[in-house]
Amino acid sequence: MNIHHQIRVRRRALGFTQATMKTRIGMGQQQYQRIEAGGNANLDTIQLIADGLNADLMLIPRNRVQAVLDLLNGVKPTPASTTSADLEDPWKDLLADLYEEEA
Repeated sequence: MNIHHQIRVRRRALGFTQATMKTRIGMGQQQYQRIEAGGNANLDTIQLIADGLNADLMLIPRNRVQAVLDLLNGVKPTPASTTSADLEDPWKDLLADLYEEEA
């Protein structure tokens, strides 16, 4: 699911129209429509939209996407794919590479 689709799904889940988003984020309705339709947007614009949708942007390592989606959807991990350490702290090491770069 690409970012444009995620934005549309989130907006609809919140019951917002595109006109509502225009007011919430201070962006022209046509510009917003273009972004939802797949148009290019810079990171600042995507952050503005995320704020308007009461959401946060996050980079998730590809090898952890399914685990994060499962957690968000309330899916219990299967014992074969999960260690006891994962059950204790499912977010462990998710952003480890980020923290290593800061050090």
